[in-house]
Amino acid sequence: MRSGPAEPAGATVVLAGLENAGKSALFRSLTGQAVGDESNVAGSTVACREAALHGAPMRLVDTPGVRLRGDSAATRLAMARMAPTAVVAVVMRATDAPDLMREVLAALHGARRICVVLTFADKCDDAPALAARCGAILGVPVAIINARAPAARELAAVRTALAGAVALPELPARPMLWRPGPARRPQRTPFEHALLGPWCALLALLLSFALPVYLAYGLSDFLQPWADAALIEPLDHALAGAPPALRTLLLGGYGVVSLGLYSFIWAFPVVALIGLAMALTEESGIKDRMTAALDPALRHIGLSGRDLVPVLSGFGCNVVATFQSRGCSTCTRRACVSLIAFGSACSYQIGATLSVFGAAGRMGLFAPYLLLLFVVGAVHTRLWHGALRAEDAAPLAGVAYLQWPSWRGVAWRLRAVLAQFLKQAMPVFLLICLVASLLDGAGALQALAASLREPMAALGLPAQAAAGVVFSVLRKDGLLALNQGQGALLAQLDAAQVFVLVWLASTCSACLVTLWTVGRELGARHAWTLAARQAATSVVTAWLLAWLLI
Repeated sequence: MRSGPAEPAGATVVLAGLENAGKSALFRSLTGQAVGDESNVAGSTVACREAALHGAPMRLVDTPGVRLRGDSAATRLAMARMAPTAVVAVVMRATDAPDLMREVLAALHGARRICVVLTFADKCDDAPALAARCGAILGVPVAIINARAPAARELAAVRTALAGAVALPELPARPMLWRPGPARRPQRTPFEHALLGPWCALLALLLSFALPVYLAYGLSDFLQPWADAALIEPLDHALAGAPPALRTLLLGGYGVVSLGLYSFIWAFPVVALIGLAMALTEESGIKDRMTAALDPALRHIGLSGRDLVPVLSGFGCNVVATFQSRGCSTCTRRACVSLIAFGSACSYQIGATLSVFGAAGRMGLFAPYLLLLFVVGAVHTRLWHGALRAEDAAPLAGVAYLQWPSWRGVAWRLRAVLAQFLKQAMPVFLLICLVASLLDGAGALQALAASLREPMAALGLPAQAAAGVVFSVLRKDGLLALNQGQGALLAQLDAAQVFVLVWLASTCSACLVTLWTVGRELGARHAWTLAARQAATSVVTAWLLAWLLI
């Protein structure tokens, strides 16, 4: 029995449910957009997306996926911040509902009005009868939908369920006394193999990352000379008679135009192509298979499988990756951001590192450098954050279905990534360019580099190289300062010195843009703590390398 007549639909509808349940697809089907207004819930690091519900005077809010244990508190906090009249739409895969419905409803206990939306209707026979049976048992409105390609009648049924949401009479007994009937179960793949699965997942991840990066660098290398000839050189001629301070501000080593354009050309293609690769793996279901296969190994360094996507995105842009970490478990987000800052070599860092090794005639050092970055990054994360407890961030419930990507869904996911880069990352880049330009013109950066002479000498490195270390803190492409004198400095160093120097400069700190973003997302205190921990790991590692090699 229901607990009473339904109240009028509230102004806010909150989507809540398990990860991998199709909430994102449902969100874009009901709103017509994938991005919405994304922000942290006040007083927490929980991020929700919000947009207008298409065809109804409501706002739809998409909360992070629940994993039954580690994230239930975060989701309840998000619920508590919503309006008291909010409707909670519990989103679940129809094939999982009999086994997991009770746990999900318990995690969302306290919600005022509830309805249920079952997804993956295309995987079940006689879907309408299934929804009716579930509704009869729970005593709340239930709709069933194929969220990736919804029919008009399915969307109408969801809106009817939202409008008719009521308080849950009581939690259902477990197991629930119904079954989804004949259903197409998820396919078996090598990812589920006990021994080969993690290795297959790791190989798939490397391929999904390496190919976009290779293509992006080729594109950036083609565009950079064209941009210099078409934009930078004409502007340089136009400002020939301008005050030196203005030229430095716009076209200096950290100029808003010169470095800002360079930043865009070398970061945007990487972000776009990695974003496309990640969207394809997400829409096809491969991402969930990979994360499930690698989840047990990642727990040893304080992460879960879902943290892989932000870490990989960091190889395009650490700022975008920090924003994407909003989808991590609350118990792993700080560890994920720590690994992004230390071990995800962004497009600027990789490009500058390749340039320095090339100028030194030591290209063979690049592969060992990346390997050491991976190993030390994992050790660094485990050292400062510990292993993930068994009760935190439970593994994905159920196995993801594999299906051909929906190009509409891929486009929407990619648009969300690009919007984050253009609207959130690029403005911060330009602001940092402005600040760095002013400091450079005032001589503050040079004075700071001079103060590092003795620490550099303790590592067996020349004092002239300190400028590259300082500049890399501002921006990772500050490593290019090591190419000073057309490689004259690097020519004086042996292979061991070049390796230690590049390691120290590239890992001693996250760039200022990333630290700024971490401060906005997780608080200034955490940003300073992250910076101090990273500096400690980097310096100790550099000292050990110098002791062993130099």
